[in-house]
Amino acid sequence: MTLPTPPTTPTTTPTPQIWFLTGSQRLYGAETLRQVAEQSQVIADLLGGQGDIPAQVVWKPVLADAPAIHATMLEANADPNCLGVITWMHTFSPAKMWITGLDALRKPLLHLHTQAGVALPWSSIDMDFMNLNQAAHGDREFGFLGARLSVARKVVAGHVGNPEVRERVACWARAAAGVNALRTLRLARFGDNMRDVAVTEGDKVEAQLRFGVSVNTYGVNDLVAVVDAVADSDVDALVSEYADTYRVAPELLPGGDRHESLRDGARIEAGLRAFLVEGGFRAFTSNFEDLGGLRQLPGLAVQRLMADGYGFGGEGDWKTSLLLRATKVMAGDRAGGTSFMEDYTYHLVPGEEKVLGAHMLEVCPSIAGAQPSLEVHPLAIGDRDDPVRLRFTAAPGAGVVVGMSDLGDRFRLTLNEIDVVEPDEQLPLLPVACAVWKPKPSLSMSAESWLLAGAPHHTVLSTAVGLEEFRDFAEMTQIELVEIGASTTPQILRQQLRWSAAYHRLAARL
Repeated sequence: MTLPTPPTTPTTTPTPQIWFLTGSQRLYGAETLRQVAEQSQVIADLLGGQGDIPAQVVWKPVLADAPAIHATMLEANADPNCLGVITWMHTFSPAKMWITGLDALRKPLLHLHTQAGVALPWSSIDMDFMNLNQAAHGDREFGFLGARLSVARKVVAGHVGNPEVRERVACWARAAAGVNALRTLRLARFGDNMRDVAVTEGDKVEAQLRFGVSVNTYGVNDLVAVVDAVADSDVDALVSEYADTYRVAPELLPGGDRHESLRDGARIEAGLRAFLVEGGFRAFTSNFEDLGGLRQLPGLAVQRLMADGYGFGGEGDWKTSLLLRATKVMAGDRAGGTSFMEDYTYHLVPGEEKVLGAHMLEVCPSIAGAQPSLEVHPLAIGDRDDPVRLRFTAAPGAGVVVGMSDLGDRFRLTLNEIDVVEPDEQLPLLPVACAVWKPKPSLSMSAESWLLAGAPHHTVLSTAVGLEEFRDFAEMTQIELVEIGASTTPQILRQQLRWSAAYHRLAARL
């Protein structure tokens, strides 16, 4: 098979950048503009020099007229390394200068409302100081224009020396990285989605318009051809890697009576990885109803690819696959993990209600609480050989589960804040990886709210990315976000959904 030619990519990974743009004007003279430039460089360096912003903060020359502003925004749009721009009005910067620039901007925008100093020098304040330090009303002028132009933006107020301020900027930067990853994402679907399932359907044209992701289907036997061509030496290398990385069940080890099952799983991983790399794909789906010539349903291969940052959706669920890829990028190297997930069954003992989440095979080991074991067990669906898979229980911690649904006129993200917990007892007979969590505000309230929102049964579970990043992500992509948290009730949420539906229908393009 001849795979589609991926876009040309550089041999080295470029450093992502956030551009720091400072607004002023020439009214106050050259000396004031010189001080503005010096102080804004200090602020940019302080913002980017603490290690909590997951991108290089790049200071740009002070902007004092409309042509320079417009040109800078066009440069930001054209630079693939630029994730977004931060604006700060150090002095009063008449906002009409920013109209053409903001209208042209296609990258995420954060409006930082700060000032050069933390404390006022009360005894020495004169008019020169007042003319220089005007962000308190200069940013209000800029804020008006953002509202007037309906510019999607995040506003953060406070001094950048405050860790809480930097963390809010960092959340925005992580969301911008996720959005940026989707702009060029290629997603391969191996077969279609599960037959007669509604929620995994969706508008791929709208997805490419809204997110940038290209979603296309490939025959499963196109993948099989690549899997069958994998060299035995590559299989040997993977089997050796498995032995070094996981607790491998004795029957899967060389000489064991199920060793060939492990080799089949390794061959699928090598072939699937080769297909994705050659085609430039960073996300994919599979479907147990369409396995072609594969000897087993991909389990181990999918788990390990997710651990390497790939997006995945089971049963052809491409929306969850792209969401997982974006979340993986947003997570970066933060503590915690991120995985494809599904609410599977409930523990409904009053006062101890919990969700047991799992899937047939495909749960990412990044959420594991201990070293995963590599095992083989029967699978009652798929009509293939027993598949190999990693088995573990998720580590406890605060997290979220988030799902994407296509409502016909818009995409909706539904997010539930959760606490991942240890199971009440051991699960010796459960043959798959799992996570147990307590949803907020309670299982009944969260489940009723989730159902009212029409949210999907496939989700992304993350203990590395939280609510604020998804708020920023939804704002950047201009999609709906439904939040289910500690104060949510179905009655309140029902009204919020009605108001949200009215807004999105009024705001829709004609």
